[in-house]
Amino acid sequence: MPLCGQKSSVCCAVLSVWGGIQLGITGALIYTGSPAFIEDIPLAENANWSPQEWETNLHAGYQQSALNCWIAALLYLVTFCVSTHQYWANYNTGDQFKATQF
Repeated sequence: MPLCGQKSSVCCAVLSVWGGIQLGITGALIYTGSPAFIEDIPLAENANWSPQEWETNLHAGYQQSALNCWIAALLYLVTFCVSTHQYWANYNTGDQFKATQF
């Protein structure tokens, strides 16, 4: 049962692939501790932390942010699967309305 058109499903599939690749790479870079993402790491403001506590909390924040990126990439994978299913459903519905030859 098609829910969206053929062109719309192709557009969603392309955007899903792009978003999945982008978030997968971003998650990998965050997981490796890239300093470019330091502002994206949720840390509580606490001036009384020791250097070991800063390191521990920063590492946990990097891991949590990487996990969030990978979860979003998996959601893009689900969107890609739905989009390709819709493309397939639209492609197959055209055959059922054609006249058969005797």
